[in-house]
Amino acid sequence: QVKVVESGGGLVQAGGSLRLSCTTSGLSFDDFAMGWFRQAPGKEREGVSCITWNSGVTYYTDSVKGRFTITRDNAKSTLYLQMDSLKPEDTAMYYCAPGRCYYNQYDPTDDVGFWGQGTQVTVSS
Repeated sequence: QVKVVESGGGLVQAGGSLRLSCTTSGLSFDDFAMGWFRQAPGKEREGVSCITWNSGVTYYTDSVKGRFTITRDNAKSTLYLQMDSLKPEDTAMYYCAPGRCYYNQYDPTDDVGFWGQGTQVTVSS
């Protein structure tokens, strides 16, 4: 059984930082590209960042380039997202999931069995 658990979210002032973690079990973690997507109320799901299995390719949506950094530790089956210079528009529920990762796009799997419960990020102005 696949289990995905996101953590590290919270309330932070604009300009602050958070580090999200995503731990997995029941998944051959190093066989999959992994990524982060976010969902804000009234907005469409947005692929934020992804990383291939060997960290050879990373992708960032334009609005987070230069502020967010994605990394992974295959030995720990864990994915990270370092978020710096946070803005109010980053406020959303953040999820990690395996998917397809290209240099210009991230497509998370639609299989919700591979999603966690998410972690809320709230950035105050």
